[in-house]
Amino acid sequence: MNGDKEQANASNMKILRLPTIKRLPTYLHILKRLEHEGNEYVSTTSLINELDFKPILVRKDLVLMGIPGKPRMGYCLKDLIEAIETFLGWNKTDEAFLVGAGALGSALLGHKPFEENGLKIIAGFDIDESRVGTIIHGKKIFHLSKLKDLVKRMGVKVAIVTVPWQAAQEVADVLVEAGIWGIWNFSMIKLKVPPEIVCHNENLSSGLAVFSVKLQKSREHLS
Repeated sequence: MNGDKEQANASNMKILRLPTIKRLPTYLHILKRLEHEGNEYVSTTSLINELDFKPILVRKDLVLMGIPGKPRMGYCLKDLIEAIETFLGWNKTDEAFLVGAGALGSALLGHKPFEENGLKIIAGFDIDESRVGTIIHGKKIFHLSKLKDLVKRMGVKVAIVTVPWQAAQEVADVLVEAGIWGIWNFSMIKLKVPPEIVCHNENLSSGLAVFSVKLQKSREHLS
């Protein structure tokens, strides 16, 4: 009975923290800008004025970081930045493989903020012979058949999937068999993986749908 209660509480904490996690990169962007401008402290009021978040959310998010503020001064920027990066796991670097070196995959291979935020893509994989052996943004593209051996040799445990949806599940099965335990999935389907595998499904179409509806509503308002 107690085990069920603890499991439910853990699940509730994950639900409660997810919106906070999504807001934290925005905080970091502002905090680093303020630090770059020569500031040492930031007040909650200043952050609230910079953000389009409700004041109560900002205060709760900052409390979650466990950094005490100083009266009339606010939070030490250096400490708050470090706390957020630690909370997000961005204070350490995970090496990753990318599978699918097409248009989206190629763009992600060259996305420098990933490495700045703890995710270093060190190689790409594909089955298209015109891509295999090429260098994209400094990363070599290998044939997918080489993945299992390279995972074993290099100890990589994280992979990004940017293949067409028709091939995504098959690729996921290959990754799991190879020993990958973290998958960031950019295909259009929800992958089926063992429960111990960390899999985040990133649906770009969902973001586009929200953006499109907002555009439509704006046009209706202006017409």
